[in-house]
Amino acid sequence: MFFNRKKYIPYGKQQIDIKDIFEVVKVLKQDFITQGPKVKEFEQKISYKVNSNYAVSTNSATSALHIACKALGLTNGDTVWTSAVTFVASANCARYCGANIDFLDIDCETGLIDINKLDKKLANAKKNNSLPKIIIPVHLGGASCDMDSIFSLSQKYGFKIIEDASHAIGGKYKSFFVGSCQFSSITIFSFHPVKIITTGEGGIATTNDKTLFKKMCTLRSHGITKNPYDFYLKNQGEWYYEQQELGYNYRLTDIHASLGISQLNKLEKIISKRKKIFYRYKKFFNSKDIFMQRIDDDIYSSFHLAILILKNLDENHYKEIFGYLRNSNIGVQLHYLPVHLQPYYRNLGFKENDFPMAERYSKNAISLPIFPTLSKKNQTYIIAKIQECLKHFKI
Repeated sequence: MFFNRKKYIPYGKQQIDIKDIFEVVKVLKQDFITQGPKVKEFEQKISYKVNSNYAVSTNSATSALHIACKALGLTNGDTVWTSAVTFVASANCARYCGANIDFLDIDCETGLIDINKLDKKLANAKKNNSLPKIIIPVHLGGASCDMDSIFSLSQKYGFKIIEDASHAIGGKYKSFFVGSCQFSSITIFSFHPVKIITTGEGGIATTNDKTLFKKMCTLRSHGITKNPYDFYLKNQGEWYYEQQELGYNYRLTDIHASLGISQLNKLEKIISKRKKIFYRYKKFFNSKDIFMQRIDDDIYSSFHLAILILKNLDENHYKEIFGYLRNSNIGVQLHYLPVHLQPYYRNLGFKENDFPMAERYSKNAISLPIFPTLSKKNQTYIIAKIQECLKHFKI
């Protein structure tokens, strides 16, 4: 089949329609474009959608991760563990608090934390008196980790859990929505433009714990409270407010929240379109050595990513395939280069072969384009180019 394809196809992109634009413009005409009613409305709608008690919106998921760690009391000398295969923010949030970081190896077929390796690492850490204070499981591509098993280990070893669900809004683990915090203290979502829904830039933390909720609300707004019931000094006057700790300016605006509300109304339709695209890829790539990310039966993914696994691929072939597809105007991507191999983390002492499955995965995984407006024609072109590429390199 012959294709003449000049236009670049990104791996992901936002879908903004006239309704989204109308809602944003409407807020721009109101009295409040920040710290107004739309932020609270967005938070309430997210809580309702994922079945959590509370939600705290922020200007990014990175900010949400940071205040989640702070709310759980993470500080100098503490340790956080997270997946070696994730965006750097999952680890950076610990470093912002002065904490140590360590990583967890993965299952190469799912890209998720390997529970058996986690169990063994925890047992060794207990012997060495070096257990983590917090573990941050990462729901790669929209597929939840095995949270029941991780929660059981948290009960045994005494660590807290923050779910990095930046990819996974609308997803489910067993019968629970990701974000319901049935197996964690806090869950984080991202609303960056390439994610499932977008606020432009933005994130949110969900929780069922009122104390954590209040703590995160204070931290995201300079450490200031204006609630008289929380004041240290009472009856100071109508003008009075208190900065009770060192906080940050991590607030989401009403402009962003209005876009988020509009997008949230389309969440199920967006995921349905993504699912169809993913399973069309899977129809063509479903062999022992070339397959789409494995998603277990008890997980309903939100299909943020369409990850193609080319098992046992050597590094040179990986570079050739990546270059071949990029030169064909297909915006393939790697999610992710293992965090421990980034220069910053190498400088902390991490090195090659520390997490071998994560490193193997990064030489075998290619994220294919997946977004609601990806046409069947363009997907057919992508599939044909991959098949052509594999044949060319005799894979």
